[in-house]
Order: sequence, then structure tokens, then C-alpha cells
Amino acid sequence: MHVILGILGGLVTLFYVLDRLGIDIGGLNPFHWYRRRAFAKKYSADPIYSVEDPLHVASLLVIGAAKLDGDITAEQKKVAREQFESNFRMSAREASELFGSAAHLLAGPQLLEEQMTKFAERSAGRFSAEQAASMLDMMTTVVAAGGEAAATQREFIEKCRELFVQGTRAEGTWQ
Repeated sequence: MHVILGILGGLVTLFYVLDRLGIDIGGLNPFHWYRRRAFAKKYSADPIYSVEDPLHVASLLVIGAAKLDGDITAEQKKVAREQFESNFRMSAREASELFGSAAHLLAGPQLLEEQMTKFAERSAGRFSAEQAASMLDMMTTVVAAGGEAAATQREFIEKCRELFVQGTRAEGTWQ
């Protein structure tokens, strides 16, 4: 017993001396390390992947599908806001705010196609069959508002159709 107490006393003395010398020993705490690592992962992650509400996910996918061909045209913006108002039962101001927040999250066009594909795969299980059908109709309508849909837009909508028909859950509509 006296040997264990001697070892523990030596460790306490060593840690005290290291602390007094200015050497941080807080990094030895595994709980602190885990919390710091989790925060760093959350801080450095793409904010689009933290969206979980099906309404916001649908708005991101609709705007993302329109942006796959480049910038969104004025006609696509108008149609998207109208679709948000009618399908989500929102006021014009709320629809405009939802459009603005979705467009802001999708601001980086360099990785948009890869980002949208991963986002759609992660979000597939959050929609009911009615919600998925409504979202796919909105995507098709908004993309077609700017003229003929590009090949990347058609491929993305078809991939979403496959993902969301398979991964639907059995619950109600948007509201």
C-alpha cells in the first residue's frame, strides 16, 4: 500500500511541477479530448449537412437542382417562391426567406453536384411518400422554368426519384 501511495504522490508532484512550468496537461484528459474533437468536426463540417427538417431539406434540393446548370434565372426564382408558397403553405415573405437561406447554403458552386448527391443520399429516409412526390414535382417545375433542363439536372432528379421512392417513411404531408 505504501508503494502505491508513493507512486501516486510522485505523479501528483510531477503534474504539479509541469503545471507550474507552464506545460498544459489538460490534453491528457480523454473526455476533454473527445469533446474538443467533436466540436472541431462540427465546426469544420459543411453546414448543409446539419439541416434535418424535411421542409428545409426539400428547399435545398429544389434550389440545388436549379443551380446545377449554373446560376438561377429570375424565372426560376419566381417559380421556386411560388412553389414554396403553394406546397409549403407559406406567406410570400416566409417563402422568400426560405429561398434566401437555401441559396445562401448552396453558395459554393465548385462542389455543388457532389454536395447535392451526398446530401440527397443522407436525407432520403426523412420523407413520406407524399412529401417525396411533392418535392420531386417542385424540382421538375423549377428546373423546367428556365427552359430545357440540362443533362446534369435530369440525372440528379432521376437519382433523387430513385432515392426518395425507396427511402420514404409512412407519415403525412408538409404541415
